[in-house]
Amino acid sequence: MIAEVGPRRPGAIYQNVDGRFEVLALITDVADAAVLLRRSSARWAVIVRDTLRPDGEPFAVGSVWTDSDYLIRPAKALALTA
Repeated sequence: MIAEVGPRRPGAIYQNVDGRFEVLALITDVADAAVLLRRSSARWAVIVRDTLRPDGEPFAVGSVWTDSDYLIRPAKALALTA
């Protein structure tokens, strides 16, 4: 699954031919992903918002990371407290 999702983590921004997207959430629960994508075979989903559209509404995608996608801004690393 990690290779399919690529670097799409909450806070990351990536671009492809369809637009420039900010990742709002990564859904790894299979049941939730299947409902969001309306596809029983879904194993994960990414909730994104197109940052090139001022009226861009969040939506779910399940497309795998490919050579046509490129990372604009990586997600911030999670801070761990001791």
